[in-house]
Amino acid sequence: MVSLARRAAAEAVGTAFLVAAVIGSGIAASRLSPNDVGLQLLENSLITGAALIALILALQPVSAAFNPIVTLLERAFGALSNAAAAGLIAAQLTGGILGAVVANLMFGDAAVSISTHQRSGGGVWLGEVVATLGLMLVIFGTLRSGRADRVAYAVGGYITAAYWFTSSTSFANPAVTVARMFSDSFAGIAPSSVTMFVLMQVLGGALGFLLIRFLWPASNRFTMQINDHRPSVLFLCVHNAGRSQMAMGFFTHLAGDAAVAWSGGSEPADQISPAAVEVMRERGIDISTAQPKRWTDEVVRAADVVVSMGCGDACPVLPGKRYEEWTLDDPAGLEVAAVRPVRDEIERRVRGLLRELQVPVADRQT
Repeated sequence: MVSLARRAAAEAVGTAFLVAAVIGSGIAASRLSPNDVGLQLLENSLITGAALIALILALQPVSAAFNPIVTLLERAFGALSNAAAAGLIAAQLTGGILGAVVANLMFGDAAVSISTHQRSGGGVWLGEVVATLGLMLVIFGTLRSGRADRVAYAVGGYITAAYWFTSSTSFANPAVTVARMFSDSFAGIAPSSVTMFVLMQVLGGALGFLLIRFLWPASNRFTMQINDHRPSVLFLCVHNAGRSQMAMGFFTHLAGDAAVAWSGGSEPADQISPAAVEVMRERGIDISTAQPKRWTDEVVRAADVVVSMGCGDACPVLPGKRYEEWTLDDPAGLEVAAVRPVRDEIERRVRGLLRELQVPVADRQT
C-alpha cells in the first residue's frame, strides 16, 4: 500500500513543480517576448502542458492529482476517506505556494510578490467553470474507460488547449490559483480575484461529478454491484494480462451471478497474454475480449477480498479488507504448455476461495 504520507509528499512535490512551471514559464515568456502577449501565452501553455505530462507519468504510481477539485471528486466517488482527502488537499496547497516561491527566486524576484493582475467578470468566471468541468471529464473519463496509462497525455493536451479556448486561461485548480497569487508576473492573479475563481472551480467540479456519473454509468453500476451484498473479489497483478485475468475468468464462470469479480494491474500491458487466452479457451472460458487496465481506489475500497499476484508494494492495501497473496509464475512470454500449470493452480485457488466465501459452484464445472 502507498501510505498517506507518501501520497501527500507526492502531491506536494508534484503541485510545487507544476506551479513552478506555470509561474516560471510565465516570467520567462514575458522577458523573452515582452511585446507579444499572444506569444507569451503560447509559451506558457506549452510548458505547462508538457510539465503536466511529465509529472503525472512520474508520480502517478504514488499520487498525481495535484488539484483539490480532483481530490474532492475522488472523495465523492468513494475512493478516499475524509481524512485522506483533507491531507492531500493540504499538501497540494502547501506545495503550490512553495512552487511559487521557488519560481520567483529562480528568476531573481522577491520570494513573495503579491499579484496585481485582476481577473474578473462574468465571461472570465464562466470560462473557469468550463475549464474545470472539461478537466474533470478528461481525467475521470480517461480513468473510467480503463486507460489510466494515457491520462497524463490527455490532461497535458487539454490544459494546453484550454489556455486558449477559455476566457480565464484555464486555472481549473484551487491550489494553483492560490499559489499564483504570490507572484506578480504574467501568470499571477490578484488576491481579490481568487475567491470567485475558486468558487467557479468548485461549481465546475460539481457539474463534472454529475456529468461523469451520467456519461459513464457502467463504472457506477459496477460500484453498486460490488456493494449489493454479493461477495466481491478483486484480482491484482502487475500487467493485468495473465494471472489476474485468468483468475477473474474462472471466478466469473464458476460463480455466475452469485458473486462479482474484477481485476487490475499496476502496470497494465497493451493486450491479454495470447497463451493465457488459449489455456482458458481449453477450459471453455473466453477471456480474449478482456482489456488490461489499472485498478482504481474506488473498486479496491468496495471489494470484500483483494487477491495480489505479485504486484508487491504497488498493490493497494486499505484497512478492513481481507487480503491474500497468491505466489504464481507470471505467464508473460511463456508458451502455452508452460502456462497450463499456472492456470490449473489458479483454478484450484479460485475454487477454494469460492468455498470460503460460501458461493455455490455446483453445475458450473469447467
